[in-house]
Amino acid sequence: MKGGSKSAHRGQPAAHRTVADLEQGLVVAGHGRHFVVETPEGREIIVHPRGKKSDAVVGDRLRFQITDSRGDEGVIVSLDPRRNLLHRQDEWRTKSFAANLDRLLILVAADPVFSESQLTRALVAAEQARIEVLILLNKTDLTAAAQVARERLEPYRRMGYTVMELALKARPDEARAELGERLAHGSTLVLGPSGTGKSTLVNLLVPDAGAQIGEVSVALNSGRHTTTHTRWYWLDRARESALIDSPGFQEFGLHHVSVDDLSHWMADLRPWRGHCRFANCTHDHEPGCAVLAALERGEITPSRYRIYLELRAELSATRW
Repeated sequence: MKGGSKSAHRGQPAAHRTVADLEQGLVVAGHGRHFVVETPEGREIIVHPRGKKSDAVVGDRLRFQITDSRGDEGVIVSLDPRRNLLHRQDEWRTKSFAANLDRLLILVAADPVFSESQLTRALVAAEQARIEVLILLNKTDLTAAAQVARERLEPYRRMGYTVMELALKARPDEARAELGERLAHGSTLVLGPSGTGKSTLVNLLVPDAGAQIGEVSVALNSGRHTTTHTRWYWLDRARESALIDSPGFQEFGLHHVSVDDLSHWMADLRPWRGHCRFANCTHDHEPGCAVLAALERGEITPSRYRIYLELRAELSATRW
């Protein structure tokens, strides 16, 4: 990791420090209670929360105080306000995992067959956080399978989502050029289930990704376990474009979404809100429901409507 110069305020008591006295940093990696932050000058420093837990996530900008004589460790003092925040969900709880994103790149493939339920959860999370979405269909060189996947994604094109089609392994130069143009500015979180080619994509855009992960593992004394956590990579020397890799396909936590607002965050249901006979329509069984009428007309697909009911039931259950 890169060390830094000593701060003139390092020994100053906390009671006398101001925000201007503190160091600024971008969280680029983390493991447990340890985080790697990058300063505006490009130094990378290990920081820790003051207490037993921290709400910091990759993409956060924060203020910290240097705590060691070499200038390469510190303690988190405060988090800057966030533009947005994404949550992941496991068997036991919902937890935040990435912040301040400009774009969500959702990777699906011609093979294996993608889960429309997982895709929908990701889209709802992005809509609620007001994050731009790109859907990338990989392995288009598998002609027959790609056509099936293309047809399944057609409703999402009609909803207004951009669907890119690439063959990351078969045509890497074409993929690199197209992705470089699409991701040229801002931060992009890339997500994809196992087997869709996410590692190929990351290595295509960040050739030294493995080396960067190794550096973080050594610095945090966390060995190989760091590879299971979210990591920020710069795509250009000017540090204007970034790729955030979150291993696996995160099952998005949606428990912060109001059950009454769910249909608003689903792009194909949203146009029909406010057109139902009853103002408090759940779009489940009520007479005069505009969503059910759109379903009858084929303007909402049965699979999307089924997912809506499943998510509504989940959000209506006891919250954690």
